[in-house]
Amino acid sequence: MSSLPPFNSVTFVGAGPGAAMHLTLGAYHALTHADVVIHDRLVGPEVLALIPSHVTRIDVGKEGFGPSTSQSSINATVVAQALTGRRVVRLKGGDCGIFGRLDEEIEALEAAGIGFAILPGLTAATVAAASIGQSLTRRGRNAALRIITGHDMAGFADQDWRGLSRPGEVAAIYMGKRSARFIQGRLIMHGASGDTPVTVVENTSRAEERVIAATLATLPEAAAKASGPAIILFGLAPREAKVAINQLKEVRA
Repeated sequence: MSSLPPFNSVTFVGAGPGAAMHLTLGAYHALTHADVVIHDRLVGPEVLALIPSHVTRIDVGKEGFGPSTSQSSINATVVAQALTGRRVVRLKGGDCGIFGRLDEEIEALEAAGIGFAILPGLTAATVAAASIGQSLTRRGRNAALRIITGHDMAGFADQDWRGLSRPGEVAAIYMGKRSARFIQGRLIMHGASGDTPVTVVENTSRAEERVIAATLATLPEAAAKASGPAIILFGLAPREAKVAINQLKEVRA
C-alpha cells in the first residue's frame, strides 16, 4: 500500500455509488487513516461504517431541490479542517470527478496553499450498467459514451440532442429524474424513436436498488417511480437474466 497522505493536506476520495464492495483499496486506506472525514449525503452507510470511531465526521450533504449545505460553506469547511494540520478526507459519492464540483474545492485549497490528492471511485453509470448486465460501449453499436446531467445551475441542461437521437447512442444521465419529460421531448423532437430502450436504476448498488425498464416513450413515468437517487441509462435495456435475478431478490425480500 502507498504511503499515508501527508498532514495539512486533503485527499479527495470517490466512495462509489453506495455498496462497500465498490470502494477501492486506496479509498479504504485513506478512510482508515484519516483524522477528519467530510462526506456527502450520497455516501452509502456501508462505506461510512468503515470509518473508525475516533475519526471526526462532518456531514456537508447536498440534496437536489432540497436542503443543502452551500458550496461556499463546504469549501470553507474543507480549508479550515486542513489548516488544523490533520489528515482530511473529502469523501464524495460515486467518482469525485464526475458532477462532484471537485474543481471548486480544489481551487479553494490552492488559494489557501493547501496540497491535495485525488483517489477516483466507481461512478454510478458503470455500476448501474453492470447491474442490468450491459456494457456501456459495444462494437458496432456505439463508439462513444455520453455522461450528461439532467440539470445544471441554470435549470434543465441542454445537450447535443441531435447527436443523442441517432440510433445506437448510449448516455448515462445523472440528476435526470425531474428533467425526464424535458429530456424525452428534446430527444423525440430531434428524431429519436419512442421505442428506444431506457433503464432507470434507483439506489444503484445498495440493498434497496431497483431497476425500472422503460422506453423513451415511457421515460417520465418510469423516472417518477424512483423516490431515491437514480441514474438513467439511455439506449440500454436490462438483460432478461438480470431482470429475473432482480425479481427473485424482490420475492425473497
